[in-house]
Amino acid sequence: MKKLFFICLYFLLSQFNANSNERDIRLNQLFNELKINQSNVASIIEQEIWTLWSTHPTNEKLTARLEEGSQFVRSQQLNKAKKIFTEVINLDQNWAEAWNKRATVLYMLGEFQQSQDDIDRVLALEARHFGALAGQGLVNIQLKNYEKAIRSYQEAKKIYPAMRSPEIMIKQIEKLIKEQTI
Repeated sequence: MKKLFFICLYFLLSQFNANSNERDIRLNQLFNELKINQSNVASIIEQEIWTLWSTHPTNEKLTARLEEGSQFVRSQQLNKAKKIFTEVINLDQNWAEAWNKRATVLYMLGEFQQSQDDIDRVLALEARHFGALAGQGLVNIQLKNYEKAIRSYQEAKKIYPAMRSPEIMIKQIEKLIKEQTI
């Protein structure tokens, strides 16, 4: 019986590693493509990345809970969304997108430092998360950390050169800095 348990455990772990490796390989391919493609093709690649990020690598129930929380965000029920995203994080603290979703809700609730804390976790788990970097830019504007906001957008632009918001936001931040020094 004990031997059967270990055989099953080994099989499950090897399946997890295979799925995780396939996902990582696909993300690496997509990020390489994202750097060299422009406009329409880049937006298709971006959507595929978001789909992978939003799909838990091994647990369909967590994917469903994340989507449920996202529906609450879309209907402006932010506290319910925050509760669900927190639950998902508690079940898997290594899923970057759960942290990213909660960071977004925290930003929307005006809890900027907490949002930044969650973004730090996202970026520790997935340093290429251009969405979290753009969100970090917004958070740092609210915290009046303008230079850090600019750096966040510059980093997002390195990862996703066709992304439009970094250029727009950097110009707005530079204008804001000029206005404050006058």
